[in-house]
Amino acid sequence: MKQRTFEHCHQEQWETLENWLDHFDNKQKKTKSQNVAQFPQLYRQICQHLALARDRRYTPYLIERLNRLVLRGHQHFYQTRVSLIAKIVQFIGTDFPLKVREEARLVGLSGLLFFGSLLMMFLSVQIYPDLVYTLISTEQVTEIEKMYDPQAKHLGRDRGADSNFLMFGFYIYNNISIDFQTFAGGILLGFGTLFYLLFNGLYIGCVASHLTHVGHITPFYSFVAGHSSLELMAIVLSGAAGLKLGLALIAPKRLTRLQALRHAAIHSIYIIYGVIGMSLLAAFIEAFWSSNTTIDADIKYAVGALLWVGVISYFVLVGRNRAT
Repeated sequence: MKQRTFEHCHQEQWETLENWLDHFDNKQKKTKSQNVAQFPQLYRQICQHLALARDRRYTPYLIERLNRLVLRGHQHFYQTRVSLIAKIVQFIGTDFPLKVREEARLVGLSGLLFFGSLLMMFLSVQIYPDLVYTLISTEQVTEIEKMYDPQAKHLGRDRGADSNFLMFGFYIYNNISIDFQTFAGGILLGFGTLFYLLFNGLYIGCVASHLTHVGHITPFYSFVAGHSSLELMAIVLSGAAGLKLGLALIAPKRLTRLQALRHAAIHSIYIIYGVIGMSLLAAFIEAFWSSNTTIDADIKYAVGALLWVGVISYFVLVGRNRAT
């Protein structure tokens, strides 16, 4: 069935549901009882319309309209006016991992670019140790070595004692800055995102390999073990969201580039919401757990491994029993 015929056949049903939802949103619930009784049936029909529109690859505008109707209907059908906390729980427990899985190909590409460049630089510096100075200055290398010196009171950065909260703020700023740069780089036809993914991968691989080469293995790896899963995956997801923006500009299909960019941004922003949460949690772990030298390294490794398993399992498994 052509899209125009499809819209003509079901337009009245969509408008009816929109009117009901507007009444509900405005707390004008004195609708006719027979109308209210018909709401569940109409809602299920429009869910079917959305599935058909996706399967038949109708225009993104129509799919987005039906998707909004289904989401609004879902909220009212399953007890509307949920609290902010409930919305956050729903986002964490359903929406975020679903959005990530919807962009599985871009997430895979982003992960390949980031972790591939990281591994390549790590191996290169192991073979040619002086290669570290092509990316990092001598002064920076010296500072990094001090940060992860086995005799350091606090790992990760030169700082005085009792400055965990200050470092928490610094890590938040640093993490979110990297994530935002990687995401926003998609506006430059995706080339900005490619640059930040490759640069951060090369930089992290360079630092990790150099510290391994000079023997700061336990201080460095025990420090990064706890927060690495959240921090690195946040960069990968930011990269996927940025690549989606770039792809929309390069191949807008039947839309204008502005329409395609707007459509891509609407979907990508859900991933960025989750990325911000991941970066905040990573910063908290980094400031209050990772830098603590009184915790045994083996415990940090065990916690870090559990977090990696947990993060991967979360994106692969959580929300699979819920419809998008």
